[in-house]
Amino acid sequence: MKQKTGILISLEGGEGGGKTTQVNQLKKHLEDSGREVVPVREPGGTKISEQIREIVLSSKNEGITDTTEVLLFQAARAQIYRQVVIPALNAGKVVIMDRTRDSSVVYQGMVRGFGKELIEELNDISTKKIVPDLTLLLDVSVKTGLDRRIDSGKMDRLDMEAKSFHKKVRDAYLDLANEKKQKRWRIIDAEKSVEEVADMIWQAVSEKIKAE
Repeated sequence: MKQKTGILISLEGGEGGGKTTQVNQLKKHLEDSGREVVPVREPGGTKISEQIREIVLSSKNEGITDTTEVLLFQAARAQIYRQVVIPALNAGKVVIMDRTRDSSVVYQGMVRGFGKELIEELNDISTKKIVPDLTLLLDVSVKTGLDRRIDSGKMDRLDMEAKSFHKKVRDAYLDLANEKKQKRWRIIDAEKSVEEVADMIWQAVSEKIKAE
């Protein structure tokens, strides 16, 4: 991508980490500081991407193969980047993403077994090689995360995977975030209260903005 004057912040992590709540908290902080903010979620964020989200996450679609899952997530990503993310970044706005390319690296590349390299090649096509400036990993135990999802009453197809799957997801995220080359990552203890997590996120984002 030739032009990019905005900032891309992504929130990542397993199920029940509070990503959606924290996107809203961060949006308010940034707007209060005078920034134009565009919050989006993956999969979703456009009419087409939301339709893909319904297909790939619906608990009714248990028969989706792993390969189909890979390609559906990438299709939704390609649409949201071209329709929303890239225009917002080119306009100098702050884009906050509730999941993006790293979710595919973890879920499909590392846990489903497609390999990080293949998924990153697909990610580069879908995102036009855009990588977040800052990635916040909201880390919670598998028990906490699943308990929160059950309490919310909103269990999707991935939520309903076995606990062993969710443990692999958590371990994969921590491995990815702790790689030496991954300097854009910050690990946030999402076991804490909403307010405490929001404060930790705002500190990390403030430091990043000052460094830009």
